[in-house]
Amino acid sequence: MTAPIRQRRLAHIDYKWIALSNTTLGILMAGLNGSVLLISLPAIFRGIGVDPLAPGESDYMLWMLVGYTLVTATLLVTAGRVSDMYGRVRLYNAGFAIFTLGSIMCFFVQGQGNGAALQIILFRVIQAVGGAFLMANSAAILTDAFPPEQRGFAMGVNQIGVLAGMFAGLLIGGVLAAIDWRAVFLVSVPFGIFGTVWAYLMLHETAVIRKHQRLDIPGNVLFAAGLVLVLVGFTYAIQPYGTSSMGWGNPSVIGELGGGALLLALFVVVEGRVPDPMFRLELFRIRMFAAGNIAGFLSSLARGGLQFILIVWLQGIWLPLHGVAFQDAPLWAAICMLPMTVGFLIAGPLCGHLSDRYGARYFSTGGMLLSAAAFAVFLLVPADFDYVPFGLLLLALGIGQGSFAAPNTASIMNAVPPEHRGAASGMRATFQNVAQSLSMTLIFTLVIAGLSTRLPGAMYGHLTSAGVPDQLATKLAGLPPSGALFAAFLGYNPIATLIPANVLATLPSATQTTILGNSFFPQLLAAPFLDGLRIAFAVCVALSIAAAAASWMRGRRYVHDLEVAPAVE
Repeated sequence: MTAPIRQRRLAHIDYKWIALSNTTLGILMAGLNGSVLLISLPAIFRGIGVDPLAPGESDYMLWMLVGYTLVTATLLVTAGRVSDMYGRVRLYNAGFAIFTLGSIMCFFVQGQGNGAALQIILFRVIQAVGGAFLMANSAAILTDAFPPEQRGFAMGVNQIGVLAGMFAGLLIGGVLAAIDWRAVFLVSVPFGIFGTVWAYLMLHETAVIRKHQRLDIPGNVLFAAGLVLVLVGFTYAIQPYGTSSMGWGNPSVIGELGGGALLLALFVVVEGRVPDPMFRLELFRIRMFAAGNIAGFLSSLARGGLQFILIVWLQGIWLPLHGVAFQDAPLWAAICMLPMTVGFLIAGPLCGHLSDRYGARYFSTGGMLLSAAAFAVFLLVPADFDYVPFGLLLLALGIGQGSFAAPNTASIMNAVPPEHRGAASGMRATFQNVAQSLSMTLIFTLVIAGLSTRLPGAMYGHLTSAGVPDQLATKLAGLPPSGALFAAFLGYNPIATLIPANVLATLPSATQTTILGNSFFPQLLAAPFLDGLRIAFAVCVALSIAAAAASWMRGRRYVHDLEVAPAVE
């Protein structure tokens, strides 16, 4: 009785618009959740009484940042494959409910200190499980619901939800964090409850589910274990180890990366031998699918850590140099990033719509070339810049990424057989999420490499010039570069926390005023930071050009629905 009742109730609305609005709500909620946490971390740590820059405490901050992405990336392909077996809408509905449950649990975190931090990390893992089912199925549900000539437009509108959620989350998080740190976890709950009920009542399965499929348990275990080891290894590689500023020489990191790579290689072997593989390797024989995923991976690798490092630049250096207090800088950094969001909002739906008619090749390739040009110009931007040209560069980046994203996604989904759209969507999202995680490590490594060379000398020189005794200045100059970056990201002045209060009180008042002021730390950080950032921008130029080349290799427009009749079994 349920399906006919739904169809009668919504007879006046084309089902494709219901699917688009619901999946966009799910993506908006996921984007909102991520950015709310990003800007609220200082308030959360103050609320639970944890200093994330204290020795041994930085792991909690790191896992709050990357834990969600790591779990999501690990589960995406499994979520897509399971959805092909049991129904995309059913698993999408479950994703909404699980995500909402995780959000509510985060609000009811108990206690203080590291125990509370660990609870937040674990409850965000629950959110990530729900997020994996939402992300793995949204593109597949849209592809099922929309005809081939409208899928690019649908993907463009859907991706507006991601950016709208991210930007709204930065603003809302800045406001709620000032009221109560727990409130930031409730932002997603109304969206989640409404989306869960709405999806249950209004979405219905349009895909043909092939019967007698089996779950690839060896493949799932090998893929999850291998990917977790690799991502954990990369995460800890940016942490100091011994006397080194980074942990690439840490035996644990080397073991995790090597063990993860070995398990993933074994996974590829297993997938070629099982009857119902988790990872549909035969899809890579489709030129458009293979080229689109390679281009998407390279694009995400170029831009995944971009927002994070630009926020560090804005709130750790530029805004304090222009008189903005450290505690206010995160909110203003979000506002300064608005041009990139606007560019994406303009280009995403427009180029998605045009790609429905002309194909993805020109728009995706052109978008990545525009991104490469913007990254190249960023190489010339000084640490203390004029905002107007900086904003125009952000706009160009947004237009470039928007021109690429929707056409590329529609192209990938158009190319695969209908019965494999869940797995294909999960594979596409996995490449994107893994690349974003690796991008954070890549950008951090390059920036920290630049900081490692010049930051100790810059800090020692600035501290002694301000009147800090030589012995204390030498000690403070040993601050790990990653600590300086995290401090800038969190809106902290690390000098105030590194100098003991009893020592600070012995310094002349003029020295105290100087080193605790808004401009001291940003000035000493600016030149070393820019050295590493320019290396990162140069790498982003190369990755964007490579993504453009891969995008061009996809060939002319191809839609599987129009070439092969869907299989019915």
